[in-house]
Amino acid sequence: MEIELERTFLLKYKPDGLEKCKSKEILDVYFPHSAEHPILRLRKRGDAFEITKKSPIKGNDSSEQSEYTIILSEEEFKEFSKLEGKKLRKIRHYYPFGGRIAEIDIYLDKLQGFCAADFEFETKEEKDAFLMPEFCLCDVTQEKTFAAGLLAGKDYKDIELFLEKLNYKKI
Repeated sequence: MEIELERTFLLKYKPDGLEKCKSKEILDVYFPHSAEHPILRLRKRGDAFEITKKSPIKGNDSSEQSEYTIILSEEEFKEFSKLEGKKLRKIRHYYPFGGRIAEIDIYLDKLQGFCAADFEFETKEEKDAFLMPEFCLCDVTQEKTFAAGLLAGKDYKDIELFLEKLNYKKI
């Protein structure tokens, strides 16, 4: 088990140089399909395949999560991907910022126009002291609406009203 300390922000705009950064297309499939917020994720990230179970360590605090990951072969991935699950696709850019790497996700398909940035931390103190970058609009770490398991299978219009309340503009 790995403990992930993370904060998530909506983007205000794409930061300069983003398109020049290392990036990978990610396909996530969340199981079970019937769950409102599935936490079991099948992932294809470039040529890497895995299945992960991720959930908050304490109550509803989404900034601290336990993460169990099993590396899969491509053959295993293909077999699991036959199961019915909630899907989402995105391009993840690895953007250097302030001595760390921001994982900036540009969502595709039905969620096109939605963009978010995740920052991971080594300690709770680093996480709590981190100041939101200028290219970000607001911290949505604790907003369940933006948890990937809840976003999977949705359209932009499903989250549009909530985004409008936060003054988010489609990117």
